[in-house]
Amino acid sequence: MSKFDTFDFNQAIPMISEDTEFFPLLSQQDEDEMSKADIPEDLSILPLRNTVLFPGVVIPITVGRDKSIKLVKDAYKGNRTIGVVSQKDMNIEDPGFDQLHKIGTVANIIKILQMPDGNTTVIIQGRQRFKLIELIQSEPYIKARVERFPEDKPKTSSKEFKALISSIKELALQVIQLSPHLPSEAGIAIKNIESPTFLVNFISSNLSLEMIDKQDLLEMKDFVKRAKLLLEYLTTEIQMLELKNQIQNKVRIDLDKQQRDYYLNQQLKTIQEELGGNTPDLEMEELKKRAKTKKWSQELKQHFNKESEKLARINPAAADYSVQLNYLELLLDLPWGEYTKDNFDLNRAIKILDKDHYGLEKVKQRIIEYLAVLKLKNNMKAPILCLVGPPGVGKTSLGKSIARALGRKYTRMALGGVRDEAEIRGHRKTYIGAMPGRIIQSLKKAGTSNPVFVLDEIDKIGSDFKGDPSSALLEVLDPEQNTNFYDHYVEMEYDLSKVMFIATANSLNSVQPALLDRMEIIEVNGYTIEEKIEIAKKHLLPKQREMHGLNTKDVSLSPKVIEKIIEEYTRESGVRGLEKKIGSVVRGVATKIVMEKPYNTNISAPIVEEILGAPIFDKDIYENNEVAGVVTGLAWTSVGGDILFIESSLSPGKGKLSLTGNLGDVMKESAAIAMAYLRSHAEEFGIDYKIFDQWDVNVHVPAGATPKDGPSAGVTMLTALTSLFTQRKVKEKLAMTGEITLRGKVLPVGGIKEKILAAKRANIKEIILCKSNKKDIIEIKEDYIKDLTFHYVSEMSEVIELALLKNKVKNAKVLERIA
Repeated sequence: MSKFDTFDFNQAIPMISEDTEFFPLLSQQDEDEMSKADIPEDLSILPLRNTVLFPGVVIPITVGRDKSIKLVKDAYKGNRTIGVVSQKDMNIEDPGFDQLHKIGTVANIIKILQMPDGNTTVIIQGRQRFKLIELIQSEPYIKARVERFPEDKPKTSSKEFKALISSIKELALQVIQLSPHLPSEAGIAIKNIESPTFLVNFISSNLSLEMIDKQDLLEMKDFVKRAKLLLEYLTTEIQMLELKNQIQNKVRIDLDKQQRDYYLNQQLKTIQEELGGNTPDLEMEELKKRAKTKKWSQELKQHFNKESEKLARINPAAADYSVQLNYLELLLDLPWGEYTKDNFDLNRAIKILDKDHYGLEKVKQRIIEYLAVLKLKNNMKAPILCLVGPPGVGKTSLGKSIARALGRKYTRMALGGVRDEAEIRGHRKTYIGAMPGRIIQSLKKAGTSNPVFVLDEIDKIGSDFKGDPSSALLEVLDPEQNTNFYDHYVEMEYDLSKVMFIATANSLNSVQPALLDRMEIIEVNGYTIEEKIEIAKKHLLPKQREMHGLNTKDVSLSPKVIEKIIEEYTRESGVRGLEKKIGSVVRGVATKIVMEKPYNTNISAPIVEEILGAPIFDKDIYENNEVAGVVTGLAWTSVGGDILFIESSLSPGKGKLSLTGNLGDVMKESAAIAMAYLRSHAEEFGIDYKIFDQWDVNVHVPAGATPKDGPSAGVTMLTALTSLFTQRKVKEKLAMTGEITLRGKVLPVGGIKEKILAAKRANIKEIILCKSNKKDIIEIKEDYIKDLTFHYVSEMSEVIELALLKNKVKNAKVLERIA
């Protein structure tokens, strides 16, 4: 803000008035005589750092440079005359001759004062202007040859000149009046100045102008031009002061809470700066600096700038400030348009998938197909894969392997128990504690817009009064919609089309159909015993050894021992339980090593039983018998395949059908359908119609504490009842699975791989399946089924023909009673 130099002015006037012998110099006559006086040809030059001395003006200056102190002391002892010149660059500590302006002012030293703080203050008065000609000496201070710099004298009697001087004096008085910090004595001094030249010089010296502007005024020969330029500066100064006063009057209010908060915030800002903390201004600068490095669309840039301006208007002490700041930081942290480069080396991808997971050929093949298509098109929208299978088969860990094979970042979102829609879409910013949805949070954490994103346990999503999260996922998992995914917190559309989503589920029964339609379902079946043995050898045992601080030489398990652990201590499709049991064995070995007890590094079966205890499960073994009405079926459970024995018996009665063994509705219906089919085809199978009305039938499925349901026991039920009524025994080492209808058709069922593996474990040799299930057998490795014989049927009559022996049971009492 421009103003008179109050330091110079307030210092100069009292000093002149106190020393009366110098006060008459303010008269026109003395000034003219002083300007006509001769000046020495050689002058000692005193450089001034931040001011310009004008003729006739008295100013105090503080000299601190050694050269300057010596110069003024030498001059004070002599004729007290020196040359004062402003230096071109005020930052130079020791200026040379070429670094000084060429026009300066001859000055008389009036007094030298030693101040209490140790500084030397010199009172000097300007006399007349001079011009530097050449350098005479540089040490111990600058001395130069000079010549007079005359001034063109104006016609002081003209009206125009008088009006000009009068205007300058009036404007100067207005400046003093508009500036409350200037003393009233300044106005009195200006009114008493009669000399036009001294008036212009005095005002030019004390007006707060740039150094270059003051130097320009000093170097002007034409007095009228100098006076007019000064008038322009004064006019500008008055306009600035009036504008400033107008603004101050508009915003002038009593000291209230707002001002109090402002001052407190200023103090807090100072404290934060002292403590090294971030102030609001620094935070804004940091945000804008980060925004410049982002590759944003024009729409997003405008949105960010708008929100930044909103933050600048909020008081830092207000609660909304942190909310807005967190929002802007989220916009900066999100990876808008940032993608990692995919690695399309298919051979490398196959090696990684094979190394991380044994088996799962179908899933691996699908991943390789995806990579191949993506490499060819380079713009394929990421498909939504859904891996469905029992626990512990490696669905979630497959996501990590896929990310490693693609060279993408990996992120995972657990959906189990999520009931709030805001977990997916985020909260609106107006709510307290608002946050973005977990989709956006995961992308922020991944740092890229094309990660491999695992949506874990998608079948465990719930819903309540807060919304339906599974419905919110419809937009996320739709390749046609997720290019413009909208999060309530972000308030800007985000492109999810490049994200490779992989969902996992144990069952699809609880997943809504609309969500299933958006995903490609890939079944991840359970592992065979052979696969589990390989997984244990290559992955589980090395992992457990490393976790427990053991080396390869400390413990090893043979395939036979691993098989024993699988069959007698676990009952699952995956390998999670197997890993726990291997961990128990390894811990047992670690205990013996620490206690320095002798042991065999090749763990045997007895040592396994010693560590793990007695076997938990019995191996499924086919129970051969000579009794009609007993059939072996194949079942699927959440932990893998199993064999199922269905027993039936006859007793005198009225044709009542009883079902026992904790059966579900579907399984009971299968038994009813089988009985209805036998009634309608009794003659075909050689059964007397009277039997159905005179004998009660009881069908039982052992392991009554275990719930059982599903349509796959239909053919087993039919075979058991037919065997019972005809008293024809079922073939040895035969098992079956399939659904039946009243028309006598056999329909396909699921879980074929698990069922076949269970049959092999039970030493079954022949299996009856629906013809439509033949495709499931093709997907199983031939090594696993080389000892099995498969019979594919489409009619129930074919099942009876294949399953029952021709001869009836000999000496059967039941048969005699029926006859």
